[in-house]
Amino acid sequence: MPEIDLHSHSRCSDGSLSPADLVALAARAGVRALALTDHDSTAGVAEARAAAVAAGITLIPGVELSAVWGPHNIHVVGLQVDPAHPVLQAGLQRQAGARAERGRQIGARLEALGMAGAYEGALALASGPDAVSRTHFSQWLFAQGHVGNVQQAFDRWLGPRKPASVPMPWAELAETIGWIHAAGGVAVLAHPGRYPMTRSKLRQLIMAFKDAGGDAMEVATATEKPDMVRYLGQLSAMYGLLASQGSDYHGTPAPWIALGRFPRLPAGCTPVWTAWGWPVDALVAQPEPSLETLA
Repeated sequence: MPEIDLHSHSRCSDGSLSPADLVALAARAGVRALALTDHDSTAGVAEARAAAVAAGITLIPGVELSAVWGPHNIHVVGLQVDPAHPVLQAGLQRQAGARAERGRQIGARLEALGMAGAYEGALALASGPDAVSRTHFSQWLFAQGHVGNVQQAFDRWLGPRKPASVPMPWAELAETIGWIHAAGGVAVLAHPGRYPMTRSKLRQLIMAFKDAGGDAMEVATATEKPDMVRYLGQLSAMYGLLASQGSDYHGTPAPWIALGRFPRLPAGCTPVWTAWGWPVDALVAQPEPSLETLA
């Protein structure tokens, strides 16, 4: 049900809106419960929570952690986390340091390739050095006319094995799940249909995620086609994982994606919000559960 959007980003990572503006837009779009899941950051949760109270919707504190599984970069969403938990914060500080160093290295590589001012340009689009991402570099490259569109920035310069690519020392998959659980949250495998792997490898990933303690997987997201949504729904049931959903809204970087606009969960899925006591058919915002009930 699109009234519950469990994946969104603010300017505290690579989104274009402030947390407050993101919440206000969600409320206008008819979203009744919104998870703020910035990349490796919970910095926007307090602002978003205050805005949600004012807007009359429920804010679900979340985060989207970057991880590695073998040679693959994987994302894990944490829902209903305690954003101030020391274990989670220690992990986020580690990720932030790695992200900041990668940003400097990407900037240096682009500079050496003749694109002066790349790091400063990307930094101006981010909320700080720890938040600089490839998305910010892609936006700068497009704005400066170095590429014809944002995707071309990845295809030509920023993607794996491209001239400005810098591998990241992200945490292992099981480690990120541990951070989320320590903070009282639910660990969700983010957008599994988007990873560049065969269906056989995808099933291996889901099994590894489950074995590492993962709780749920995203099934319905804005960019998935109906046949993939059905397939992911089948996999969530097959492997005993709860099913999540969300727009993965970023704003300007992906203007074709709107808050609350994604397919419904297929029949046979158990929604992830049942983990914190909401009914399967929840259609309106529910009171936020206490952290004690999530422990």
